[in-house]
Amino acid sequence: MKVLFVGLGSIGKRHLNNLIHIASRRGVSLEVDALRSSLKPLPPELAAVIKHQYIDFEQLGHYDVAFITNPTSLHASTLADLAGKAENLFIEKPIFDHTDYDLAELGLETQKAYVAAPMRWCGTFLALKKLMPTLRPYSARVICSSYLPDWRPGVDYRKVYSAHKDMGGGVTIDLIHEWDYMVELFGKPLESYNFKGTYSDLEIDSDDLSVYIARYPNMLAEIHLDYFGRTYRRTIELFCADGTVTADFGAGTLTLANGLVQHFEEPVNDRYMREMEYFLDYAINGQGESINSPAMALDVLKLTLGEE
Repeated sequence: MKVLFVGLGSIGKRHLNNLIHIASRRGVSLEVDALRSSLKPLPPELAAVIKHQYIDFEQLGHYDVAFITNPTSLHASTLADLAGKAENLFIEKPIFDHTDYDLAELGLETQKAYVAAPMRWCGTFLALKKLMPTLRPYSARVICSSYLPDWRPGVDYRKVYSAHKDMGGGVTIDLIHEWDYMVELFGKPLESYNFKGTYSDLEIDSDDLSVYIARYPNMLAEIHLDYFGRTYRRTIELFCADGTVTADFGAGTLTLANGLVQHFEEPVNDRYMREMEYFLDYAINGQGESINSPAMALDVLKLTLGEE
């Protein structure tokens, strides 16, 4: 399998390592190339698995799979340059930095493509999704609160894309996971409202707080996203007739309405491994749209940015 990686930052390296592990276990041979912004030497362990390194799209051949793992603000131009060069695309989330792109012009309406949605693959979410047919929530309350300077230990938070609006950063778009899994669980709301801005003392020019309220046919939902919470929280609470069901993605637990706590603690990389297993199956044998197509990802982006 010929594979191209466009971007080898932390998430690109994670996907590459997981791909190598799964392909080896399945007996799938890989030939991996990288398209990079410069030919700065890679760490030896990465350089050992990269056959060719390029800095120009014109140098590329044709690939079975291409991973778009460069900054969000570069996704659209990368997809345009890659048109016709790959059979399958893995696009890191979020798909774009804004919603004005035309999927047809980028060749994505007929292209086999999957947009990353790792929260859908964590053990706690999979358990909640399995439970959903038995629930009838009146209300959902979602929160993702964390402290941006703690996201990348040893890295100045002021210099990463999250801190800069023009690089596709900001809590509204960075934490697209929450709207992604809400759409997976409940579909698109009838209407939603969003207020966002920069309110903390963090030295950033992107938004650090984003709050939504959304109306579904039989439910209201509240979503709170921030970059400044000193205690990490990532949960969804579903208020139902017989009690509250709480999925705590940070703790890896699912608390049922009767108070029973189910445990799904696992290494974070397990969700990415499940996602890669799915993507390889889709790339090798899948037909039609993936479970998170570019069209679906664009709809989620519109909700995240408060445009729907």
